[in-house]
Amino acid sequence: MLLHELQREHPRKYAQPSLGRGGKRGNTSGRGQKGQKSRSGHRIRPAERDLILRLPKLRGYKNKPLVPPAQVVNANDLERVKGNVISRQTLIDAGLIRGAGAPVKILGDGNLTRAFTVEKLPVSKSAKAKIEAAGGKIVEK
Repeated sequence: MLLHELQREHPRKYAQPSLGRGGKRGNTSGRGQKGQKSRSGHRIRPAERDLILRLPKLRGYKNKPLVPPAQVVNANDLERVKGNVISRQTLIDAGLIRGAGAPVKILGDGNLTRAFTVEKLPVSKSAKAKIEAAGGKIVEK
């Protein structure tokens, strides 16, 4: 029996990983032979890239809050609403809030002279007390 005739008692379960010989980017690294295009630093830069490099970098925090801050409506602002029912749409019509999807909350700053019915809007404790003291009511969701 010779050395090259020896066999394993248990053959390998998996093939051995290669050792890194014969890679794909040896010698000229795919640049061909000599010449300007084979030298370091050769590249045709697009105009868009030059413009990007001239722009300032973004600085500061990038992650904005998932829920935008609530739009605030004070109790004395409710006097500007026509009618006695206050909902998101009546506040938009009165110009007290923007129509975007930001949340709305009614706070208790100021005084009320009329009775209002507030529908499906969050209300602070002080605003709730003032609305109910003026004879109004709050309809929950």
